[in-house]
Amino acid sequence: MPEKLPSVVLVGRPNVGKSTLFNRIIGSRRAIVAPLAGTTRDALSVGASWSGVDFTLSDTGGLYGASEDPLHELVVVQGKRAITGADLLIFVVDGREGLVGGDETIAQELRQTSLPVVLAVNKTDDRRAQAGVTDFYQLGFEPVIEISAEHGQGVGDLLDQVVARLGSRRLAPAEDQAEAAPKDEEATIAIIGRPNVGKSSLLNRLLKRDRVLVSDLPGTTRDAIDATLTWHHRKFKVVDTAGMRRPGRIRGGGKVEMVSVAGAKEAIFHADVVALVIDSREGPTDQDAAIGGEADRAGRGVVIVANKWDLVKSQDPNFVKTFDAELRRKMKFLDYAPILHISALTGERSPKVLETIDRVIAARRQRIPTPRLNKVVEEITASNPPVSPGRRRVRIMYCAQIGVAPPSFVFFTNVATTFHFSYERFLVNKLREQFGFEGTPIRVQVRRRAK
Repeated sequence: MPEKLPSVVLVGRPNVGKSTLFNRIIGSRRAIVAPLAGTTRDALSVGASWSGVDFTLSDTGGLYGASEDPLHELVVVQGKRAITGADLLIFVVDGREGLVGGDETIAQELRQTSLPVVLAVNKTDDRRAQAGVTDFYQLGFEPVIEISAEHGQGVGDLLDQVVARLGSRRLAPAEDQAEAAPKDEEATIAIIGRPNVGKSSLLNRLLKRDRVLVSDLPGTTRDAIDATLTWHHRKFKVVDTAGMRRPGRIRGGGKVEMVSVAGAKEAIFHADVVALVIDSREGPTDQDAAIGGEADRAGRGVVIVANKWDLVKSQDPNFVKTFDAELRRKMKFLDYAPILHISALTGERSPKVLETIDRVIAARRQRIPTPRLNKVVEEITASNPPVSPGRRRVRIMYCAQIGVAPPSFVFFTNVATTFHFSYERFLVNKLREQFGFEGTPIRVQVRRRAK
């Protein structure tokens, strides 16, 4: 049975440089860094490796210390939960500020965990900070490593101490890896949508635990937070993203929100399927359609999740038809996407989310045998021959599927290099009728066949 990777958790006050150190260790700008106390909220976890030792590294929100974040109390709860599951803690302090009361409070709590602790004094590239490093020995942790997360100084020494303390420690098997699917079957799901539509609640519901913060405050999620779950012997990586507002409003939200939205767009790009969450009380909005358009253009599979259905289902019995009709009208380009009506809060119909996503993933990877494909295309064009934009008579000589995820087809013709847009849509609809392709866009190319 596979063993769970050791868990290393970064802890410390707000704005001491934990996220900068996190990015430095994993080698990418995964955590958002800004000179604003309380930027990090959820515990962000990513696999890391040093000197041949693999471990999971987690960045937490600042514990104690000054923070104007209205969700600071929830952030502390999340941080303490991450600490509980840790095998080793890296206690990050700010060398420029020197030893402060918040550091001593955290040190007292960390001692009660009985976990190994490595103390990292950050920002010691500043000469003023170096003079006060000895003060941190009062906290009672050894070793004390001087680092500059921003410039990378001392980080190698810090990691040497981390892996030395992890050693060959035996760890309990990971519960969620007991019957994990093979690596090549892992699929990535991005949960996307406007702020405060219930994306984080949906992730927590799918995981059956409180992995991410949930609050009525829009913009609670900032980093793209991912977690792994196993469902019916299938392994999924689920990514909760920041709410995406209109560009004009993003510019007013400052650097943190701009980076958050960029992270959400990147999550869409790397996903197999996106769950587009909309608020059933508000109905489909223009911004919902814009976000769905990002997923469609990226060629991702799409499942539309109408959340908070428990708050509207008692309305007119025809409400479902009216709601879905309005949604289809606003998002005509997503006519292939299934619609689910759920409540992430109560769990109503939430199991349908993974069931539907699993079908969409299978549809995206479906490959049609060429003989069967050409037979179907021949039957379609016999009664409805294609027309080129120039109204010239067009014959489809041959068709082949050239890719999956999304399914992509090339049609070789006698004269045309394009189809009229209405005929291309007709062909796509016919392919769906014959072969399914639920929840995924279909790409079509047209080429003139060489003589």
